[in-house]
Parts: sequence; C-alpha cells; structure tokens
Amino acid sequence: MDFTVSERMQTILGMVEEFVEKEIIPMEADYFRRPFRELDPWLEAKRDQVKQMELWAPLHPKEYGGMGLRLTDYALVAEALGYSPLGLYIFGCQYSDAGNIGLLARYGNEDQKERFLRPLVEGRIRSCFSMTEVEVAGSNPTWLLTQAARDGDDWVINGHKWFTSHADGAKFAIVMAETNPENESRHRRASMIIVPLDTPGMHIVRGVSVMGHVGEAWDSHAEVLYRNCRVPRANTIGEEGQGFVLAQERLGPGRVQHCMRWIGVCNRCFDLMCNHVRRRRRTPDEMLADSDVIRTYIADCAADILSARLMVLNTAWKIENLGVKQAMKDISMIKYFVPNVMQRVIDRALQCHGGLGMTDDTPIAFYHRFERASRIADGADEVHKISVGRRFIRDYDSGRTKVKW
Repeated sequence: MDFTVSERMQTILGMVEEFVEKEIIPMEADYFRRPFRELDPWLEAKRDQVKQMELWAPLHPKEYGGMGLRLTDYALVAEALGYSPLGLYIFGCQYSDAGNIGLLARYGNEDQKERFLRPLVEGRIRSCFSMTEVEVAGSNPTWLLTQAARDGDDWVINGHKWFTSHADGAKFAIVMAETNPENESRHRRASMIIVPLDTPGMHIVRGVSVMGHVGEAWDSHAEVLYRNCRVPRANTIGEEGQGFVLAQERLGPGRVQHCMRWIGVCNRCFDLMCNHVRRRRRTPDEMLADSDVIRTYIADCAADILSARLMVLNTAWKIENLGVKQAMKDISMIKYFVPNVMQRVIDRALQCHGGLGMTDDTPIAFYHRFERASRIADGADEVHKISVGRRFIRDYDSGRTKVKW
C-alpha cells in the first residue's frame, strides 16, 4: 500500500492549506458568534475564490464541475479542510451534499443528474438526507416507519424524521422510506426517493437544538414531517427496494470523508495545544511546556492522531482498490476509533488551555460541543464494534487461523 503523495497533490494541498490559513480561519470568530445567514455574502465570496482557483468540489465528478479526485487523494484534502469548521463548506464538499452527490452520480438517471446533481455539484443549490426517525433506532436502517405508498405513477409519503441536517434552505431531500413492506428480506423493503422541499405535504417542523445551538441554513438539523407528500415514482434513485444497499454505498465512503475531516480537527487542536503551552507561563520561570504531564499529553495525542490517520488512509486505499464490500470491517473500525481519538485530543487541548479553552476565543470549545455527535452519527460506536467483532469471528468460523489485515 503506497500512500506517497504525488507532486500534483502536494501542490493542491499547499494551496488548500494556505487558503484555509489566510482566508477561512480569520472568519471563524464571526462564525462562532453570528447567525449563519449573516455570513452568507462573505462565504459565497470565498466559495467564488475557490472556484477561480479551480479547487472547487475536489471529490465530485469532473463532468459536473468538480475536480474528480480519487478517494485517497481527497482524504488528504478533507484533512486539510477539517482544520476549520468552515473548510468543507467553502470548498463545496460539505455533508450532506457530498453523500447525495455520490448517490446521484452513481445511481441517478439522466434526468435526475441534470435536475439535481449538476446544480448541486456547482454549488447553486443545497440538499439534505432524510433517514433518521424520531420513534425508531437510527442505528437500524432496516427498520423504518416512514412509508411511501404507490398511487398510479406517484409515491405518497407519510412519516416523521429528524436530524435531516441542512434542510433549512435546501432544494431537495433524499428520503429513505419503506416502499416494499411485503418483501421477505428486510434489506429489500426501502427505497431512496428525491423529494423537492417545496412539495406539498413536506413540512419542516423545527430546527433541532443541539448542545444549545439551533442554527440555521446549512448549519442546522431539522425535524421533518411528511403528510401525504406526493412525488413521481420517477424520483426513485436506482431500483425500488434498493434503499438499504444505497445507504451502505453512501455511508461507507462518507465515513472515510468524515474521519479525515476529524483528523483535521485533531491537527488543529494539537497545533493550538503545542503553541499555547510554549507561550503560557505556569510560574515566573517555567512554561506549561516544561511540565512532564503536558509532555505526556502531547505524546499521547501524537500517537493517537498518527494511528487514526494511517487507519483512515488504509481504509480509503481498500475502498479504492478492492471496493466498499471488502473494506467493511475497516470502515466500521475507523468510525468508532477516530471519533474517540478526536474526543481525547480535544479534551487534552481544552485542559491545557484552562479557562481559555472554555471560551469561544479558540475553536476548542466549539469542537468539544459539536464533535461529540461523531460517536453517534452514521452509527453509534457500539454498533460498529459489534459489527467488527462479528465479522472477525465469521472469518475464523470459515477456516481462518491467523489474523489478516
């Protein structure tokens, strides 16, 4: 497995890192204190700059306006962009749009690609993904109460969702609903359906308050109600009953993208911590960096971050070369390992900053509040650990006697 960074990617990464440092980080103080929509003119100006630099939408297909980077290259870009909470948005590869773009590019028909995919990649519209439900376990995508019933050439959708992130101001949602309840296989009962947000019967109930933050626009999470919401059956992505398969296809590479962004968060907190302890005095004659305890924090963080980073790159390489199916154990492992690394790094950085770490004068408090969700979103830690353990036991049951990574 060769993780050598090509000269072209070194140039791209240098440009990305410089832009984040000079153009994005200075905007963070306003982002932490002001409503998202107030920043929109400045954010759009930055997004235009990125397009002029030909760095827009690094992961997304070239034919629709992106850079078309392979996953291992994009993992490095996501790490660089994760250095700031605004990085992915300004470069046009923010979630949930990134996952929806991947789905539409691979499984959408030509009409869906022109109506929804192209303007999405170009950054002219936003979208959301509507799967998690209020009444049932979000970690079980085979159990959905939202129903889409056939009525001629239409679907009529009824259901109750929440954490439909970024729905405020989005143009369409991709809704996961049960369309084939009679199918014997619980993995073939759901479908993915495109629902424009101006469709009658599609209601945004509220922005869900997360850690005291309701948010707005892209920076929000919605509770959504579908009441006799009627859309054409032609809005189905892929085949009817393929929803579970598409969800796994969407979430696999998406978890790699999340994890590399989280490595960027770790890098930012590590840099803040190391720079702070070198400047902060604990006595008139000593800096915090002179403390052996602080040095153990730094050593532990460095080992954690490097371990997580190599695991994610290895997973991206497997997806790229062997396919998502062959990388399922690795995807699950990074999904619980990296968020826990990130949480430890954030906590140590906050501890080293003392009272300053509790303020919004640095991004550490922001990360402490909002990245806790990483251990729940896209599958709770415990679900992924159970999956990994089950897959290893299955390997040994089938005849393996030695571990194979």
